[in-house]
Amino acid sequence: MMLFAAMFMLCSCTTVDSGEIGIRFHKFSGSDESYGGVEGTCRGWVWYNPFTESVFTYPTMVQRKNYEKFTVNAKDASVFTMDPQLAYHINPDKAAAIFVKYRKPIEEIENGYIRTCIYEAYRTCGNAYTSDSLMSNRAKFEADVRARLEKSLAAEGFIVDEFTSAITPPQSLTEMIDAKNRAVQAALKAENEVKEAEANAKIAVAKAKGNADAMKIKADAEAYYNRTIAASLTQYVVMEDWIEKWNGELPTVQGGQGMMFDMSKFVK
Repeated sequence: MMLFAAMFMLCSCTTVDSGEIGIRFHKFSGSDESYGGVEGTCRGWVWYNPFTESVFTYPTMVQRKNYEKFTVNAKDASVFTMDPQLAYHINPDKAAAIFVKYRKPIEEIENGYIRTCIYEAYRTCGNAYTSDSLMSNRAKFEADVRARLEKSLAAEGFIVDEFTSAITPPQSLTEMIDAKNRAVQAALKAENEVKEAEANAKIAVAKAKGNADAMKIKADAEAYYNRTIAASLTQYVVMEDWIEKWNGELPTVQGGQGMMFDMSKFVK
């Protein structure tokens, strides 16, 4: 008898830890009864009648779910592939309401209702974007999707903590974007080459002008030097010619022009 009592007590008690919330309900209550037979939520040690009652638990800590990829159409019918990742937690105040409505484990709710909400958020927001605008405004698109998802899930008691998605455009659009990027890069390269050629031409002109100016300055200096030398050598050439023709005799008549050179002109 005592063994039976001990076994009954073990079957009549369960624990709900701090990361969960328990929902205590009557097994055989009809759906027309108040709140689906749910007595309320509980935590810690919970005593119940295992024959007529049961305790169901939902996690209240953050849950992370990486969904399989699915496709969504943009406004112009282009097909995009979405790879969503969701982090959420259950609002403890609505845990009983979630149980009454779904009566399913959280894994089944994730793969059912929550996934449907994600798909509908993508589908509705995707219809507002063309392919080009979606690719150009991916951050805004994700913000729109998250806002719609948060609203729909919060109404059921699910709070979105994080939501990200890898968006893969159709192959044809990817090729167009790549071609556009290559064209832009080629145009920038050509523009840079033109600028480089113009800069090199300006450098060459500046060098040529500098060389021409230097040559002119050099030529002017050489001309001035030659003129100066020529002017100074003329008198010496005349004197040398006179000396070579002089027979060594002194003139007998003084005072005539051209008879003797004034040596003082040549001696400094």
